[in-house]
Amino acid sequence: MLQFSAERGIAHLCDGTNADDIGDHRPGLRALKELRVRSPFKELGIGKTVIRELARAWGLPNWDEPPAACLASRIPYGQTIMTDKLARIDQAEAFLRERLGVRVVRVRHDGATARIETTADDIARLAATPARLEIAARLRELGFQYVALDLDGYRTGSLNEVL
Repeated sequence: MLQFSAERGIAHLCDGTNADDIGDHRPGLRALKELRVRSPFKELGIGKTVIRELARAWGLPNWDEPPAACLASRIPYGQTIMTDKLARIDQAEAFLRERLGVRVVRVRHDGATARIETTADDIARLAATPARLEIAARLRELGFQYVALDLDGYRTGSLNEVL
């Protein structure tokens, strides 16, 4: 994107970092600073709630979409990020959303284990048979040896809890 913007004479490349992202450990923020990427929402102190309210007021169809963090945020610190891991995560989350109707989901990739985080309502539904068996079978097909359902549920920055 830096090359694309430079070739077109675009003075500033901006991202969607917002004020709510500041209190969490986000290694990518350092890279943004080093690359001189601007974060208007963060600079103006605007958080996710206001962004959603503005998007709704402007009639944007995605105003209430679940958060969509980078797939690399599903891999614990210190582990190598490989395209096959990212693809496995993407396919697992797509399966849970499309096949089982899970709206908010993260599949954390920790070695041979897929740890599923979702809302409290969906935890019970996914733990029940036949969904439980279908999830285990599909995620094993994708290359995970173990499949775990995180009983603490979905939360942003859960991989930061070990820091």
